[in-house]
Amino acid sequence: MSAEDAILVKRCLRGEEFAVQSLVERFQSDVFGLCVRLLHHRQDAEDVTQEVFLRIFRSLRRWDSARPLKPWVMGITVNRCRTWISQRAKKPELVDYLHETVANRPEDDSGELVHEIQVALKSLRWEYRTVFVMFHERNLPYEEIAEALDKPVGTIKTWLHRARLEMLDKLRN
Repeated sequence: MSAEDAILVKRCLRGEEFAVQSLVERFQSDVFGLCVRLLHHRQDAEDVTQEVFLRIFRSLRRWDSARPLKPWVMGITVNRCRTWISQRAKKPELVDYLHETVANRPEDDSGELVHEIQVALKSLRWEYRTVFVMFHERNLPYEEIAEALDKPVGTIKTWLHRARLEMLDKLRN
């Protein structure tokens, strides 16, 4: 895959429109999905997804072609989300919480369970939440998460284990 990645990146660096479009299409759902899960707000995720791709194209020359492209892209995504959250924390707005209001009550209690899971996930440390989402919702293997976050695989496994324990504890209470 790295040879394929390298060819795609070279074509993007030459300004080939089809290559740029291919790169975006290849990673768009992964980037957007991770942004939605980490930011908990669709419009923020859309904005950050655009920022991620701008950052990717500005930084393509620095990508190490000996390494896979996807963990590099996911690492940029995590960093952009972290930056967005820290900037948003400095100036919270009331509209940030409007998306959490429910217009109609669900007929069954599955909506309540989903809400409890979301609350528990939001309460995790940034690192734990990021690893939890990347592993369980984006289905990334330990190695790709480790590479994206620039941490050893053992650290990723520890964070994931702790995230699971904290989630279980919060859901039991």
